[in-house]
Amino acid sequence: MSSTKKIKTALVSVYHKDGLDEILKKLNSLGVSFISTGGTREFIESLGFPCQAVENITGYPSILGGRVKTLHPKIFGGILSRRELPEDAKQTKAYDITEIDLVIVDLYPFQETVNSGAEEKDIIEKIDIGGISLIRAAAKNFKDVVIVPSKGQYSALSALLDNKQGSSEIDDRKWFAKEAFGVSSEYDAAIFNYMDKDECTAFRKAENKVKHLRYGENPHQKGSFYGDFESLFEQLHGREISYNNLLDIDASVSLISEFSETTVAILKHNNACGIASKATVLEAWNTALAADPVSAFGGIIVSNTKIDKEAAEAINTIFFEIIIAPAYDAEALEILTQKKNRIILVQKGEITETSQFRSLLNGVLVQDRDLSIQNKEDLTLVTRRQLEGTELDDLLFANKLVKHTKSNAIILVKDKQLLASGTGQTSRVDALKQAIEKSHTFGFSLQGAVMASDAFFPFPDCVEIAGNAGITAVIQPGGSVKDDLSVEYCNENNISMVMTGVRHFKH
Repeated sequence: MSSTKKIKTALVSVYHKDGLDEILKKLNSLGVSFISTGGTREFIESLGFPCQAVENITGYPSILGGRVKTLHPKIFGGILSRRELPEDAKQTKAYDITEIDLVIVDLYPFQETVNSGAEEKDIIEKIDIGGISLIRAAAKNFKDVVIVPSKGQYSALSALLDNKQGSSEIDDRKWFAKEAFGVSSEYDAAIFNYMDKDECTAFRKAENKVKHLRYGENPHQKGSFYGDFESLFEQLHGREISYNNLLDIDASVSLISEFSETTVAILKHNNACGIASKATVLEAWNTALAADPVSAFGGIIVSNTKIDKEAAEAINTIFFEIIIAPAYDAEALEILTQKKNRIILVQKGEITETSQFRSLLNGVLVQDRDLSIQNKEDLTLVTRRQLEGTELDDLLFANKLVKHTKSNAIILVKDKQLLASGTGQTSRVDALKQAIEKSHTFGFSLQGAVMASDAFFPFPDCVEIAGNAGITAVIQPGGSVKDDLSVEYCNENNISMVMTGVRHFKH
């Protein structure tokens, strides 16, 4: 049997009428007959096209306040009948069922009603029954039926009608079926999230907004973003934001949110390769860049203070992908927009979502975001040596940074400047050695520097290595059965150690 199917009869039942008139005109010109309900039937007839009422086919009027209109074997039989099966053809003839080749339908505005703040009784009435059933039935029988599940597919249907003069191929119908199940799954997810209103708030806030990305982490992977990016950012310049860009943007704004002083951070692959808090944006930029000017190439720059002309001129000397700030001077924008692909973002608001989600093992992990912040009052000095000079401020600075660095993580800081980090290592000793070697590569002395660890030291080896490198103060969560060994080493070698009681693993 040929995969080409001629559209002869269309069932049309929609809530939103915008854009429908052009589709109806094309269908009418191709000799397609219409079946419809209530307001949609009146709309079709107002265009001068004949339309058969559903109730005349079923023998039943719309009942229960409009809750039941199309739910009838004469409608669903016409959609679900398998044209190639003699048994189905025999039954449709016996029960006088008209085959329906095209279904154009949409769904009650459930999410919009929720967002309007309506009462629950009004929200529940916007849970579509007939429409969702028509979509599923027509999509299931895509071998014979074209399903158009929302006005979002009108342009595709219009192109099909123009190119194939009222016919469709199996690939066309399967594509529309795929789109239909996408519409129905998002709709059901919105209902689930409303019913489950105390959980999964991130998905509810996304309001079913989906952005299809160029690709995922790599070109051979598909990628999409579900959420409301525009509520947090305004893009002033640059190319389309990618999957990896979004990961870096999230890491950048999460990190910078920890700092109230003028701070600039440079990130690469979700980790900071440079960060500093200074009196001006320019000074913070220059100091952050000094930590690792090699890794900064192609990185992400984030500031918690307006970017001025002087800072923009300095930043513009290197290649970078994205810059994020709360505002920009006009002269700064003129400089930064010289590269056409450079993404320039204004951060309009903070991330308020308190949950994080990760898919794995055919399921989803959900956890609270790590919003814990340790202040001076949260630190417990466990050594005889007291903190001196800027060590307290540097320890708090380093502890904020280690929280946003991939485990195992070690951070070395002096004068509110990242000197180096050891990140993503399978051994805490390796992380420390990586950080020390990196600091020396870029000419830093670790004399008087501080060290932060995202988890406890199971042995005193790390504090010994750090002390030999010149580090004079350490911050760590504590909790090892051998904490006393690390504390003892610090006491014997004039090193200060504070414990926070809070681990900051980041996998």
